[in-house]
Amino acid sequence: MIGVVLFGASFYFKKQSSSTYTTGGGNIPAWVIGMSIFATFVSSISFLALPGKAYQSDWNGYVFSLSIPIAALLAVKFFVPLYRSINSVSAYAYLETRFGAWARVYASSCYLLTQLARTGSILYLLALPMNAMFGWDIALTIIFTGLAVTVYSMMGGLTAVVWTDAIQGILLITGAVVCAATLTFSLPEGADQLFEIATDNNKFSLGSFDFDFSTSTFWLVFVYGLFINMQNFGVDQNFVQRYITAKSDKEAVFSTWLGALLYLPVSALFFYIGTALFAYYQAFVDKLPADLQAFEMADRVFPYFIVNELPQGITGLLIAAIFAAGMSTVSTSLNSGATIILSDFYQRFSKKAVSDKSSMRVLYIASAAIGVFGIVTGVAMMQVKSALDAWWALSSIFSGGMLGLFLLGYFAKKATNAHAFAGVIAGIVVIFWITFADDLPLHTNLAIVLGTMAIFIVGFGLGLIFAGGKSKSNG
Repeated sequence: MIGVVLFGASFYFKKQSSSTYTTGGGNIPAWVIGMSIFATFVSSISFLALPGKAYQSDWNGYVFSLSIPIAALLAVKFFVPLYRSINSVSAYAYLETRFGAWARVYASSCYLLTQLARTGSILYLLALPMNAMFGWDIALTIIFTGLAVTVYSMMGGLTAVVWTDAIQGILLITGAVVCAATLTFSLPEGADQLFEIATDNNKFSLGSFDFDFSTSTFWLVFVYGLFINMQNFGVDQNFVQRYITAKSDKEAVFSTWLGALLYLPVSALFFYIGTALFAYYQAFVDKLPADLQAFEMADRVFPYFIVNELPQGITGLLIAAIFAAGMSTVSTSLNSGATIILSDFYQRFSKKAVSDKSSMRVLYIASAAIGVFGIVTGVAMMQVKSALDAWWALSSIFSGGMLGLFLLGYFAKKATNAHAFAGVIAGIVVIFWITFADDLPLHTNLAIVLGTMAIFIVGFGLGLIFAGGKSKSNG
């Protein structure tokens, strides 16, 4: 961690402008940008929650990853060329050209709120296993980790973020591979016994193929994953900023595919670790304490294995990998959030020309502020019954409207400002209804799916009905 902080902070001493701080100056290799996209996608939540999910049930959650290639294909076909053609580092400047300033401010505000919730959740969920494994104080772990990431993100800008992301991405992959290999050859009869136990208990199942959207079937997770990943690759500033950072359109496309496709085998590796843990503790029942054998304790089995079963050195590698997964995601949120504050608020609404010196001051202050508020949010998460459930609910509410608004702007040429506004209101109502209503025959994961569809359908429908009004092209 000390090495990452010092390496990231070292970019502060290279000459920086607000442009290089937010885009890297077009000098970052495509493979580094791709690794940064991948590392941003993988958080400490993924590193710990996915093995816990596979240990508890099966590979149904992996269906989420299977939707990524479709989302990436749509991104490189439609969104990457669009964003690289717009003279703005903000993903949300396009919305202003279609629907006016309110749409840009709405999407930017949703994005910032989402990043605060995301940063706080990741810091908290990173501190939890450290508390369980070593007794480290949760609040102090959140504060220390948050400050470490804030220091190098604030000082080094996007260049520091993507290079440290690349290092952290390699580290977390290495940790996962070593752990999976160790588990595979730790059973008395080797890999054959692992697969035999897993197969007998249906642990490799991708879920039911019934068209039932009230429970977690294959199709529910696939549809949910498709919409979430379209939002990630299509309208999330974290990803869009990397498209703009690339030297050329070709390199932007390459880095997008690299980041997207790398997640498929790595997430499969996380699920495999969970399945292997199940087989391991079926073969060595006496090694798992009674208090961890309960169904709801599945998320704690992997941290217990890391501390008690892995050799020294490998334990340290896995802990470093968990921190790397969390820090890479948080650092991206800080830099992208600061970029949005500068471009969509400070520069957009300033009544006079903004100097580069003023822009740099805003970027430093905004990065530090988002880091501090993220830490405060993380500490506040200690009062929530389930931080993961809270994050899912908050992300659906804060980010649910953005994708629908983008799709409406790009594909519905007849939709105007008023049509889009009506669509957003309809989408927000649907999201709140599905998230908080009781006894609905629908899974809560459908909130973002149906909310996005409501925005598009209402806006598109109004555009057709009132087609006589003026409309703007999709740019």
